[in-house]
Amino acid sequence: MNSGPPITDKPVSILKALALAVIAVATFHLAYLFDGCEFLIAIFLLGLFQLARLRSARLAFYFGFAIGIAAYAPHLAFFWEIFGGGAIALWCILSFWLGLFLLVGRACRNRFGPTIWACLAPFIWTGIEFFRSELYYFRFSWLNPGYAFSHFSGLQFLAEFGTYGIGFLLMAWVAFLSSFICLPAKVRIAYGIVLIGISSLPFLYPFSPTLGSTELIVTGVQLEECTAGQTKLALDGALKHFPQTDLFVLSEYAFHGPVPQAIRDWCKAHHKFLLAGGEDAISPTQYYNTAFAIAPDGEIAFKQAKCVPVQLMKDGTPASSQHLWNSPWGKLGVGICYDASYSRVTDNLVRQGAQGLIFPTMDLGDWGRHEHDLHARIGPMCAAEYRLPILKVCSSGISQLISRQGRVVVSAPFPGEGDLISGRLELAGKGQMPPDRLLGRISVAITLALVLWLLIDSIRGRRIKPSIP
Repeated sequence: MNSGPPITDKPVSILKALALAVIAVATFHLAYLFDGCEFLIAIFLLGLFQLARLRSARLAFYFGFAIGIAAYAPHLAFFWEIFGGGAIALWCILSFWLGLFLLVGRACRNRFGPTIWACLAPFIWTGIEFFRSELYYFRFSWLNPGYAFSHFSGLQFLAEFGTYGIGFLLMAWVAFLSSFICLPAKVRIAYGIVLIGISSLPFLYPFSPTLGSTELIVTGVQLEECTAGQTKLALDGALKHFPQTDLFVLSEYAFHGPVPQAIRDWCKAHHKFLLAGGEDAISPTQYYNTAFAIAPDGEIAFKQAKCVPVQLMKDGTPASSQHLWNSPWGKLGVGICYDASYSRVTDNLVRQGAQGLIFPTMDLGDWGRHEHDLHARIGPMCAAEYRLPILKVCSSGISQLISRQGRVVVSAPFPGEGDLISGRLELAGKGQMPPDRLLGRISVAITLALVLWLLIDSIRGRRIKPSIP
């Protein structure tokens, strides 16, 4: 079986492969480090697509793995601060997926030809990215191509495709332009028409968010490892600066245990709502990492546990359910820190009718500036994808108040012990569900079926030995 013209170009040489790998790594770093360089991530994908022409499967995997280490590890150097020597294993796990992409890509190209490979590449890329980001124990969504555009001025437009959809579309364009010469004329025309049509969808069917009728004034306080007394003093200062605040917000793990009585008494004395992170005990050794909403009468009005505790850390038991807070201002979805990085968490809140999202977050100062900068990319993309306003309050920065268009309205810096963030959270009527959620699952199914077929085909091929005349 071989669709399209036969492969006439030679396998890429080692020298050219090294050049492609260096360019891919360099453009990945430029895209993530400098605003205005976002689209260079397409050259990173171009390098990977071209490296599927390596002469052996082993070389393809090794090159992909090496590119992953060179691209990912420098950005995730803070893993060493958190996990010690275990960071090396985590860097390797993340890099494995790039190696797998090149391994599967080379097999597809050699087995089916360049035409089918060009058509399959965006599905294989998205299937692997979605799986490594969302569907297994060590899932980690940071550093995908979509998040490179979190600071892009046209984020509202690109976010119509979703963060995984951006990667799909970029890989599709890369595959089309790279294979243009060797594609049959009919395939070339059909592929181009489909790509142009998909790329134009936000212009043809722009999303018009349903505006909510209410807004609330929110104030976040950045505090790290403070006593109840210190927290109370910080809240006093915040109230003095922003007396019209409707809802005060503290970070994840603002308290080790439930919200102290002294803080609940503060809410009662000042007739204010407070959302703060703490621990909700299950047993003497287990707890839920929880966000508690304290009402003006000092009682717990709502609580939500963290759905995705950080792997390999003492971070509580995963939440058994998710619910919206039917607050006095509207339906608020609450996720905790890492939850914001995963579509299954926020998707569920949006399906339930969330009008705004709040993410209490603990980013320790010891983790460094770059960790905080990377984490600050999640909120704008999330807000633009769902067309919902977001308040993210971090223990040491970078806290953000983000509009439904993905624009950061107000932020508090890193390091910023005691710094405040305040503004109006304008609730939406409802959010939208990005189309890439379905696309991601379809791509995973296609990729798994393809890998299984290739494995079976390879085993059958080895068993069939040529006869000797």
